[in-house]
Amino acid sequence: MREVVVVEAIRSPIGKSGWGGKKQGMLSETSAQDLLAQILRTLTDRVKEKAAGFEEEMIEEVLVGCLTQIGEQGANIARIASLIAGLPHEVSGSTVNRYCNAGLSAVNWAAQSIMTNAGDIMIASGVELMSHYGMGDDVTVAMEAGKKVVFSDRFGETGMTTPQGLSAEMVADKYGLTREDMDRFGLWSNQKAVQAQRDGRLEGRVVPILGKDAGGKEVRITADETPRAACLDDPEGALAKMATLTSRFKEEGMVTAGNSSQIVDGAAAVMLMEKNKAKELGLKPLATIRSFGNAGGDPLLMLLAPIPAAEKALARAGKGIADMDVIEPNEAFASPCLAFARHFEYADDDPRVNPSGGAIALGHPIGASGVIYFSEMCHELNARDGRWGLQLICGGGGIGIATVVERQDY
Repeated sequence: MREVVVVEAIRSPIGKSGWGGKKQGMLSETSAQDLLAQILRTLTDRVKEKAAGFEEEMIEEVLVGCLTQIGEQGANIARIASLIAGLPHEVSGSTVNRYCNAGLSAVNWAAQSIMTNAGDIMIASGVELMSHYGMGDDVTVAMEAGKKVVFSDRFGETGMTTPQGLSAEMVADKYGLTREDMDRFGLWSNQKAVQAQRDGRLEGRVVPILGKDAGGKEVRITADETPRAACLDDPEGALAKMATLTSRFKEEGMVTAGNSSQIVDGAAAVMLMEKNKAKELGLKPLATIRSFGNAGGDPLLMLLAPIPAAEKALARAGKGIADMDVIEPNEAFASPCLAFARHFEYADDDPRVNPSGGAIALGHPIGASGVIYFSEMCHELNARDGRWGLQLICGGGGIGIATVVERQDY
């Protein structure tokens, strides 16, 4: 089996969605097609700057995670954005929908193609403009347009219609988590994200995007607008404010906006290469992809499926959780992340966990999240001089996915 390395990894700044009548976020006037195209163009240009022998025609395919494939995100946005970015017509494109697993699935499937000699160079990417579409719009849009839609009589029995927030409440109950446990995890996520912004660690990872303001004027967007600075500057005050938030999913519930992921806009991309091809081009790898794991779980307790997925990925890499230097669980909610800590027996505030912050602080642009946090994991391994990294993500309906990477020279 051929080895696959990550040679470049970038993401856009993350913008707030502006849901609920609040001020629209900084990316809300930007097309998802243009946002993704800019990321693909920047990624490719960076590799060209580092490797004189690299030609864009060498790219076999662009795989893009995107959940809500309607409107501007429909019609195979992977192909559309590739053409807008100016990639050669010879470069193929495919859009992946696997709920929140979509972005990391794009990474894994691209890697598997290279491993099996279906190409030497692939781009894995993800995009989601959540300010433009509501959750579940891909299911309801046809009905709203007056089209005939026939669901199975048993559709509601599958668990696919269960709100994830309710699942997060069930996970909290199962593991005996308290509201304070979950709020402190949310506080900690924001503290790490704010610190990463302030210490300059994100420079080079987060690339500028040209967008538009509400008046149509072009603006240059350079930094995430989601992390809450008060969590680092006044932690006790921020924690007290979080304690006043109420749950939208369960009466007297514990899952709130303070310990859940933010609804946001964003995109990311990584370039993967067969190891010898990267070496031939003189590119230094950020990481080598070592193993994958996929698993299903209880569709109601859907947020726990990453546990068996991670166990598979770790076993296939011949490693355990103690070997990991960076652990990137997707922060859809605090409760499953704390459940992972309980299951794998590491501390709730283990410094290996999401060192630059997670989706509670930065946001969860569903189709893009897997690539965003894969990129962060690879960069953090290098920043911390670590060797092994594990990423795990939950998805709607009770599916989980995990990937293990190793940082090493050729």
